[in-house]
Amino acid sequence: MRGILYKMAMISTVLTMMGCADKEDKTGQAEIQTEAKVNNNIFVSKAQFENSKMALGNITEMSFPITVQTTGMIDVPPENRAVVNATMGGYIKTTPLLIGDNVRKGQALVTIENPEFVTLQQDYMEVNEQLTYLQSEYERQKTMVAENITSQKSFLQAESAYKTAKARHNGLRKQLQMLNISPSSVEAGNISSVATIYSPITGSITKVNVTKGTYVSPATAILEIVDNDHIHLELSVFEKDIMKLKKGQLIHFKIPESSNETYIAEVHLIGTAIEDNRTIKVHGHLENESEANFLPGMFVEAAIVTESAFAKAFPETAVVKSEDNHFVLKLTKENEKGYYFDQVAVKVGNTYKGNTSLTEYKNITKSDKILLNGAFNLIANE
Repeated sequence: MRGILYKMAMISTVLTMMGCADKEDKTGQAEIQTEAKVNNNIFVSKAQFENSKMALGNITEMSFPITVQTTGMIDVPPENRAVVNATMGGYIKTTPLLIGDNVRKGQALVTIENPEFVTLQQDYMEVNEQLTYLQSEYERQKTMVAENITSQKSFLQAESAYKTAKARHNGLRKQLQMLNISPSSVEAGNISSVATIYSPITGSITKVNVTKGTYVSPATAILEIVDNDHIHLELSVFEKDIMKLKKGQLIHFKIPESSNETYIAEVHLIGTAIEDNRTIKVHGHLENESEANFLPGMFVEAAIVTESAFAKAFPETAVVKSEDNHFVLKLTKENEKGYYFDQVAVKVGNTYKGNTSLTEYKNITKSDKILLNGAFNLIANE
């Protein structure tokens, strides 16, 4: 009996001690949590600071551009874009080119077949033969009327017949040339039902709208060719910003769908007419046009620099956006263990050349040290 009572006493003592230890542990955790909440610090050890190559710095002042925000596209001048049509209707006989193929000015693009081409060449040959006789008769009548050997009426008839035939001959000859059929070849007796269409410019094929056997009329766009040797910006600026624009102003632009890189251009021309959507066209020339790999039609986000102003700033790596707010980490304490930072809210303006301007920074002074890089990971983990 005594043994049983002794065991029960021992169990009770152990349970009491475990309860006390658990209470002390919870109390310690509560104290730690309370201290962290009160201090509201972010701690970075010396090792973490050095390994992450973090750096401290002060607020600075620098010049920021004041810009007009706009959008537009990459484009080429009208003379660098060509739509290929047929002078006369017909059926596509050959179309060897594909989208992306490079072509030279004067290179054969497609061939068109039409029986009317044969009729046109036959008419030209007939008129060409008649013209030789009518010219000879006109010259003979001209000489005879000068010597009063023939009547004025006969001379006028010969003159009219010759000039009419000559006009028809010239018209048919021009039509053959427009079809790229050589009149000299036709005069030599070479008649063909096929006409070749040649490239009007050097460039690359951007559209192919036909296949072999397709019937095309003069209104049909067969191919489209674009020469990318000279590209430019075509921007649309709202009416409210027009008075701020001048020729020669700097343009910073991005191709948001392709990269985050910023490119440079310059305002070259400013439109003189307001579009239906209350915007005006602005034409910009690229700084390094030959090095760019842009394509016509690319969407552009641009900022036209109209003037500049000084503002307080931090490197953009020091400013962290969290939802709709922006924060920086201000150093509050440094000891042998590491660095303690407070998360301070700021309001930002523009970002330029890796620096972000501040429009509101109430809790930051010139002497305060700010974490210049590495803040994002620290704030994101909070």
